[in-house]
Amino acid sequence: MAMAYVTLGLIGYGNMGSAIIKGLMSSNQYMPSDIHIVDADENKREEARTEGHFVHDSVTALAEKADAVIIAVKPKDVPKILADLEGLTAEILIISIAAGITIPVIEAALPDSPVIRVMPNTPCMVGAGVSVMSRGSKAGDEHVEAAGKILGAVGFVSEVPENLMDAVTGLSGSGPAYIAVMIDALSDGGVRMGLPRNMALKLAAQTVFGTAKMILEKGMHPSRLRDMVASPGGTTIEGIAALEANGFRSALIEAVEAATLRSEELSG
Repeated sequence: MAMAYVTLGLIGYGNMGSAIIKGLMSSNQYMPSDIHIVDADENKREEARTEGHFVHDSVTALAEKADAVIIAVKPKDVPKILADLEGLTAEILIISIAAGITIPVIEAALPDSPVIRVMPNTPCMVGAGVSVMSRGSKAGDEHVEAAGKILGAVGFVSEVPENLMDAVTGLSGSGPAYIAVMIDALSDGGVRMGLPRNMALKLAAQTVFGTAKMILEKGMHPSRLRDMVASPGGTTIEGIAALEANGFRSALIEAVEAATLRSEELSG
């Protein structure tokens, strides 16, 4: 059974942090007053106050009130945050969504705390994200379940060993950018063939959305879906042949590899 974390602290009320909090509000897992916020930006602090959250002047003050803390700041700011969190009691769950910050780095500063490292992606901002977790040495099944319930408010959640987190970064972490490039290119193709820009963009984005929905909800393998559309001698197989001739598949594979290797460099 997931542990009951009555109050939740968020360090960093930026795009991803605020998306998680808004997802928790929408799912009625927490009341606004159950959420405690720290952010260096006064505009963000005022936004959090307007939403009904408790806003603190320091990380230390927040940690005294929270049962679980989400670290949602830029990687360069993490060392100071960890220094401010030193001395926490073991009961406080640490959930870090700071890119590239490994579990050993966090545990070196907070050796008694259960730690969950998470790589979310930007579709969390619309409740359709992917959040992949890795557990620290002090984190048990109950901590993973609790973190999963929190992150599940903004999309799909899975767990992997930390040595796979760079590959996760290269695929789902960076993936929305690849898809955005693909949608933009499809839209350009439509415009080239005479479609109005607004219509071309809508058709491209909705086609990607609907295709993903079919794969996820019907459990269809992509190749089966492709074969449903690509009839012998038809238009679609001609389009697929053009994609293959221009290295479309290999380009995506290499993009994931390149982003994974870069993630390894940054976290190493």
